[in-house]
Amino acid sequence: MSLVARQIMTAQEFWQLPGADVRRELVRGEVIETMPPGGRHGAIAAAIATLLRLWIGQTTGGYVGVEAGYLLARNPDTVRAPDVSYVRGERIPPDGVPEGFWDLAPDLDIEVVSPNETAEEVREKIRDFLRAGTPLVWTIYPRTREVVAYMSDGSARTFTEHDMLSFPDLLPGFSCTVSALFE
Repeated sequence: MSLVARQIMTAQEFWQLPGADVRRELVRGEVIETMPPGGRHGAIAAAIATLLRLWIGQTTGGYVGVEAGYLLARNPDTVRAPDVSYVRGERIPPDGVPEGFWDLAPDLDIEVVSPNETAEEVREKIRDFLRAGTPLVWTIYPRTREVVAYMSDGSARTFTEHDMLSFPDLLPGFSCTVSALFE
């Protein structure tokens, strides 16, 4: 991770930055550049996004996206882009999915941990989403083939590759084995 600018920036100014091909987030007003994810990272994100999209197609709908920006805090602004995210259908604004950043926290944030990410960076992302009101964060660890689920009440649970991911209160009818994310 490298700092691009030391000046404090708003989400609107961040949205206007040139160079859309650069992977960035806005963290407490500072632009942070990160390396693009690797192949395994992309395959895992695609697998979980596909499973969630199939699920929402069979239920009440909603939004599943990859690397979409969410404005999680203001003054200073924080815009984070989960590897995969889900927003319940009833929370989608009346005018639909925004062209720019979402002005709400997702219902589910999924982070696939890359080899170059530090534990501190991963924890900071998790805290930002939970503080903003995201009720569930999944952190996927490809090397150990585990998922750690963090809940808004402060609890966390580790799922190994033989465990079933199922959260009926937030994702009614959705379930998959952890191993399905790595196939």
